[in-house]
Order: sequence, then structure tokens, then C-alpha cells
Amino acid sequence: MKILACYSMKGGVGKTASAVNIAYWAAKSGYRTLLLDLDPQGASSFYFRVKPAPKKDWGGRFFKVYGEILKQVKASDFANLDIIPAHLSFRNFDIFLGQINKRKNRMLQVLKGLKKEYDLIILDCPPTISQLAENIFAAANMVLVPVIPTTLSERTFDQLTSFFKNEDYSRRKLIPFFTMVDGRKQLHQQTAISMRKRYKRFLRNAIPYSSDVEKMGKYRAPIDIFARGKQANKAYLALWTEIERVLKDS
Repeated sequence: MKILACYSMKGGVGKTASAVNIAYWAAKSGYRTLLLDLDPQGASSFYFRVKPAPKKDWGGRFFKVYGEILKQVKASDFANLDIIPAHLSFRNFDIFLGQINKRKNRMLQVLKGLKKEYDLIILDCPPTISQLAENIFAAANMVLVPVIPTTLSERTFDQLTSFFKNEDYSRRKLIPFFTMVDGRKQLHQQTAISMRKRYKRFLRNAIPYSSDVEKMGKYRAPIDIFARGKQANKAYLALWTEIERVLKDS
């Protein structure tokens, strides 16, 4: 079983759209896939038409009660793809983690219990640096980081890389890729060239700026369902194919 985290310190970079489409293509490629929506906003759960658990204390039981996580698994409309939907109580994860021992490895301990059920777990993560984020960094085989080729996104990725170095997390886990790319903009072109020179682990494939990504909220589905022949869908398939190769080597 491999664990892939879709993470960014910066919001609005296409993190959830990427998590949803990558999970879809992984499942379609035959991987028994679980998408775990850790963001209390629940956007990826919304895209897959999955509602959160009614229990008010579900977030508090996530790290404490073995087997509780399996009770929250929901089937999606797609073969090989299950969802654990977000819950509003997830906003208190840092409080819950502060109450237990070996807190940095707790996420990994919980997810290991799912290795018989799944080949791949994809984490859609909230855009914060927190105890939850550090649990994610420790658990993931790959931390997939969407980056818009702009100055602020470049700065945010630099900060994340420095954090990994200072806190002794393996920087080889960080796999950035460009999203919302507008090839007509000189700034996008220059930033992409500059960052690829500085960070050699950038994925070759990028996601273009596209209204089809925005329409995911309207159709509540991965792009392949409503815009199969469009550029954004082809880009996500190519991106997943590249990610799959990296995962096999991790």
C-alpha cells in the first residue's frame, strides 16, 4: 500500500481538483483506491457526492479508536474507489493529536490498518502547517504539491521545502507539479522555467488553466465524466501516468 498526500500551504492552487482526478484515474487503472478528505471544507467529498458521518465526535475518534475509520468508508460511483468524507470536527485534529502519545506517527499507524483493503490511499489535505500536516508528512510516500507558476506560489513552495529541511523530513517526498498554467502569460513561463531549474523533481506534466476544472463543482464529478476529450482531462491522465511511475520507485 502506498500513501499519496495532495498538499499545499497555499489555498486556491487546484489541490482538491488534483486529488479528485488523480484518485479517479488511479481507480480506473485498477488500484484499490481510498480518497481520505481531511479538509473540513469537504470539497472532494462534495465532488464525489458523498456526505459526512452524522456523528458529532467522529473527528475525536479518528486517531483513538482502532477500526473506527473503516466504519466511515463510503463507496463512490466508480469501481475501485472509496471515500472517507470530511467532517466539520476535523477542524479540531490538532487538539486531538495533542492529547495522544507519538503524535507525529499517529496518522501512519491508523492508515496501516487499511493495507489489506487498499493499494493506494490519497489524502486531500487542508492548507496548513500543523500537527496534522506533520502527521501527513511522516505517513506519505509522496507529498504531491500543486504550484501555480506565480511569485507567491513559488515563495510558498520555498517555505515548504525549508520546513522539510529544518524538521528533518525527507525532501525526496516532495513532488511538485504546475497547475492553472496559462501559457500566454510571460510570468507563468518565466516562473516555470526558473523553478524547474531550482527543483529537479518537478513533474514534467502540468495542468492548464481551464474552465473544465471549475465545472467540476457544477457536475460534481471528475473531468473525465463530462469533458472527456478536453485538454484538462488529458493533462490529468498524463499527470497520473507520471505519478504512477514515481510511486512504483518510492
